[in-house]
Amino acid sequence: MEKKTITSLDNLIPVFCERLTAGQAVRFSPQGTSMLPFLRENKDTVTIKKITEAPKKYDVVLYKRTNGKFVLHRIVDVKDTYVLMGDNHFVKEFGIEPSQVIAVMTSFERKGRSYSVNNFWYKIYCRVWYHSRYVRHFTKRGFNWIRRRLGGLK
Repeated sequence: MEKKTITSLDNLIPVFCERLTAGQAVRFSPQGTSMLPFLRENKDTVTIKKITEAPKKYDVVLYKRTNGKFVLHRIVDVKDTYVLMGDNHFVKEFGIEPSQVIAVMTSFERKGRSYSVNNFWYKIYCRVWYHSRYVRHFTKRGFNWIRRRLGGLK
């Protein structure tokens, strides 16, 4: 069995940039919970490549925040700048400049099977998941309210 070494994405960015500049694709396992349930930490693998054309709505991109942190999130709106949001988040990030975007996801792997971002079902997922965010947010808050109330009944 192959042993995986977990390291911070921030530590790998120089290597990623070097490979992306050379025209190579980069595969890695994302960390964190911001893209749940779509991407699971240390279980799924994503493949990114250097941007050759402007990313579109629903593309997942690797970008650098103004605080220096590197994040993999989905584009939910395109204006002069990008509006991004994690699939597990309900708050949008506005004002992401095109210069902050480093790479775009081209495929992902789950349970040993690879899926392209051009897959019909993936495209349906992106739209349904994004447009159901208000219902998901309301439901999550309701369950949390119930859990808090029942937790005090010991």
